[in-house]
Amino acid sequence: MDDSITAEGWMTVKQAAEYMGVSEPTIFRWMRDGSLSFFKMGGSTRFRRANLDMVARKVTSKEEGRQRAGRCSVCGHSFLLSGSVRSTGKIYFMPKKTKFLVFSESVVNIAAHACPACGHVQMFADTEKLAKLMRQQDAEASKHAEDEENDLDKG
Repeated sequence: MDDSITAEGWMTVKQAAEYMGVSEPTIFRWMRDGSLSFFKMGGSTRFRRANLDMVARKVTSKEEGRQRAGRCSVCGHSFLLSGSVRSTGKIYFMPKKTKFLVFSESVVNIAAHACPACGHVQMFADTEKLAKLMRQQDAEASKHAEDEENDLDKG
C-alpha cells in the first residue's frame, strides 16, 4: 500500500480494499449498504483509517467470553474481587422479550466483580438462564453470531 496518501490520513478505494483485505467491489457494496463511511472530494472517494476500522465487527465466542470474564475489561488486571451490587432490592437483569411460556421466573441473577487496580465494576449475567429465556429468533441470532466467529477463526 502506498504510504504517501495514508500518512495524510486519506485512502483511495484501492488502498482501502488492500487495508481491509477485501476486493474493491466489496468496498463499493459496503458504501451502498451504508456500513462504511466515506468522503467525496470532488469526483474522488476517500476513506479515513478509523472509519475502515469501524466496519470490522468482533463477535466473541463463549470460550473467549469466559477467559475475558476473569480480567478487568478496562485495565486488563488479572484479579477481580467478587462481590455484589446493592440497591433497595437485589438487582436482576430481565430481557425485554422472553419466550411466551416460561415456567420459571424471568429474571437473571447478576454476579459482580470489582478491579482493585482501577476500580471498574463488571457485572455478569447467568448465561444458562439467559439461554432458557431467549426467544427463538434471539437464540438463532446468537447462534449465527457464534458461527460467524468460528468461521472467522478458521479462515
